[in-house]
Order: sequence, then C-alpha cells, then structure tokens
Amino acid sequence: MNRGEHFDTFARVLHWGMAVLILAMLFVGVGMVASLSLRPVLIDLHRPLGIALLVLAVIRLLYRWRHPPPPLPASLPRAQALAARASHVALYAAMLAMPLLGWAMLSAGGYPVRMTPSFALPPILPPDPALYSLLRQAHGWLGYALFALILLHMAAALHHAWVRRDGVFEAMARGRSRTTTTTKVDPDPEARPEA
Repeated sequence: MNRGEHFDTFARVLHWGMAVLILAMLFVGVGMVASLSLRPVLIDLHRPLGIALLVLAVIRLLYRWRHPPPPLPASLPRAQALAARASHVALYAAMLAMPLLGWAMLSAGGYPVRMTPSFALPPILPPDPALYSLLRQAHGWLGYALFALILLHMAAALHHAWVRRDGVFEAMARGRSRTTTTTKVDPDPEARPEA
C-alpha cells in the first residue's frame, strides 16, 4: 500500500519495470523500421512484449486506483500540480492505447498476434486494408507521442530531484519519505569531551 509520503515496493517495481520495457519497446519499434534483416526477430519480440505491457498497464492502473499515490507537495505551484496530473493521465492513456492499437492494426491487416509459436490472440477487428493503414499510422504517431511524454516525465522527475528537491523523485526512486530529514549539527565541536 502507498502510505504517507512514499510509494510502496510493488508500485515502484511496476513503475521501473514498465519504464524499462516501454523504452525497450520504443527502440524495438525503431529497429523494426530501420533494419530489414532484424525485422522478423524484432516483430516476434514486439508483439508479446506489447501484450505484456498492456496487461501490466491494467494491473498498474487498478493498483493505483486501490492504492492512491502520495499527495504532491503543498509547495508545488497549482499549474505544475495540474500538469503533473494531466501528464499521468496522458501516460496511462498511451500505455493502454499503444498495445491496443497494435493489436487492432494487426487484426485489420489479417496478421495473428502470436504470443508463442503455437498460441495467437484472437483478432479484435475484421480484416480491412484501409483500416490497417490508418491504424498503422496512428500506432506510429502514438509511439512518437509516448516518447515525448516519457521525455517530459523524465525532465519533470529530474526537476524535482535536482531543482526543487522536494522528495517527489525519491518517493518513487527509493520509497523514501518526502519529508526532509535534518542532520544534527554539533554547535561547538571543541566543547566535546575527549575520548
């Protein structure tokens, strides 16, 4: 459970695990376009990882609903708090939409979504070449948008870590409390008794 000022271990594992997988998927997607020789291998990797990310995104969304995140610092300006909430909504929407668009695109193209050599997911749309073309473009553009959202999210995280130093980054990075810890300073080290 997310208690007080930090995220619990399960929320942090989901966050960082999905971050690695999403970045890997973005690079796999670029590789599929850039390399004809690696394309079949990358497609075989891309499809099951995309479905795995869809499942993880649903789990993460349900977990976030049951275990709300810690509140943002009261010192955060209202505009930044609204931007943080809007960017999280956009990230969750993109994490759900990307694999669904990919699945729909492949279904419209008449391609199976193979999870293993012997198991494929059922199509979610009937074959339609025009729809396939439209969904393929949408999947590509949403990939660029997701990459931009990730860069924005990383910039905001670094802003909290290095500029504001308000504990927001630490709450997800290490699960530490957002309350600042004070270090005791000895007012007069000369006055201590000798050991």
